[in-house]
Amino acid sequence: MNPNFSRRHFLKQGSLVSAALAASPQLFAQVAGSAPEIKVALVGCGGRGNGALNDFLEACKILKLSPKVVATADAFPENAKRTAEAHGVPADQVFSGYDAYQKAFKTDCNFVLLATPPAFRPVHFAAAVAAGKNVFMEKPVAVDPGGCRSVIETGKLAASKGLGVVAGTQRRHQLGYLVNKAKIDAGAIGPIRGGLIQWNDRVPWIRDREEGWSDTEYLTRNWLNFVELSGDHIVEQHVHQIDVACWFLGRLPVSALGFGGRARRRTGNQFDFFSIDFDFGDEVHIHSQCRQMSGVYNRVGETFTGATGSCYGGGKMAGTEVTIPEIKVDTENSMVQEHVDLLRSVLEEKPLNDAQRIAEVTAVAIMGRISAYTGQMVRWVDIMKNEKSPFFGLSMNPAAADFEKGPITLPAEAPPIPGDA
Repeated sequence: MNPNFSRRHFLKQGSLVSAALAASPQLFAQVAGSAPEIKVALVGCGGRGNGALNDFLEACKILKLSPKVVATADAFPENAKRTAEAHGVPADQVFSGYDAYQKAFKTDCNFVLLATPPAFRPVHFAAAVAAGKNVFMEKPVAVDPGGCRSVIETGKLAASKGLGVVAGTQRRHQLGYLVNKAKIDAGAIGPIRGGLIQWNDRVPWIRDREEGWSDTEYLTRNWLNFVELSGDHIVEQHVHQIDVACWFLGRLPVSALGFGGRARRRTGNQFDFFSIDFDFGDEVHIHSQCRQMSGVYNRVGETFTGATGSCYGGGKMAGTEVTIPEIKVDTENSMVQEHVDLLRSVLEEKPLNDAQRIAEVTAVAIMGRISAYTGQMVRWVDIMKNEKSPFFGLSMNPAAADFEKGPITLPAEAPPIPGDA
């Protein structure tokens, strides 16, 4: 814990703010001046990182807290500097390079936002918790099974320290999804018997290699298209729908069997599409379908069929009328609400801890990817429990730690090919 920041004092003052908020918005406004200053550091100053920072600041505004951006960190100096200038961060608190996160965590921030490519998440999360910081981390939180297991262990340490940890799976904070989950739990559609989850859309972006870029720089700037840094789009993007499926069913799948391939992608080493059968046991199967391709029919969403009804994710539901307690959110913007929930949980001394949940959901996505890449059925125990399984120790090369050691060699820009000819 940074000696300049007393978490006990922070929580004591935060409890007063929370009590005031619960009692009366007017009273809260009166005591807001005594609220602790929220000091935040951003690690990963790209588009998603800056978006997360803006969402965090908006959440502070909703709770009438006083936020201050105290540090920025990014692999590339221009990114860290641009964000710093936008938020008045002093030059000596702007850090760049692959070890920049270490320097950011030595500042007096009490919250950190982790928004680098997913491969770095386990290392950065461990360092943040070791430094005593509350954490918001973007999804997914790993690219291989070992990374998922690492995040789970770090999450346990965070819990022992009383730190808040929230992941960027915003549907968990969106009113429509919260209401439908409550209705399903109350029996509105009966036990879920199957479903379809989809993220079919275009490739979000590509960074073509420029003259003078090293392998390290090209891989980092074009990270979204390399499995070593992104986990492939079934992990990096489709994890949202996989999370909803696990959430609504209330359990994890026991195995995955699927396939995928590449026909259009012009950079990196990932698949264009995946089709995975997630077996949740008890004869319940969820079909996972994701594709990144232009000029084709696209859909993003979830559909679940129950014994007595059906549900479209956070949308319409057909089934039995049920009564549930009223559910409220502070904002319709779920990407802001997730930060509100993190901040409020810390202020109320009941810190949320999403670490195990998001690590397990990330592992489910990785399980599906491994099945498609290898053509084999992959069981949950194979990647998370059975050390003798060939899938348990699968890891990415280069790994996150390699970037701090020096130049790395670019992986081949070709996708995996399962099976024999």
